Amino acid sequence: QVQYVESGGGSVQPGGSLRLSCTVSGTDFRNSAMAWYRQAPGKARESVASITTFGKTFYLDSVKGRFTVSRDNAKNALYLQMNNLIPEDTAVYQCRVLGQTAWGQGTQVTVSS
Repeated sequence: QVQYVESGGGSVQPGGSLRLSCTVSGTDFRNSAMAWYRQAPGKARESVASITTFGKTFYLDSVKGRFTVSRDNAKNALYLQMNNLIPEDTAVYQCRVLGQTAWGQGTQVTVSS
């Protein structure tokens, strides 16, 4: 069973930065495409960024140029560097193997002045 442990969230002011981490177990991480998702209160979950096994990345339009997704296959870890945060980025952030159905507990990101 795939398990995820997300960390790195917190409360920041607009313009601030955070780096999220996700440790994955129970799957062949090196050969798994990965994605970060977020869900704000009252809104549907959306895909924020994804990365293929070859390192090709894709981003939600609203985060392009501000967020960077990366992976460390040696550590079974996925990262999301978030810069120039805005209040609309406030959400619970979760990672997941593309095509899987399980979710981790997520990490809360709050952007507020």
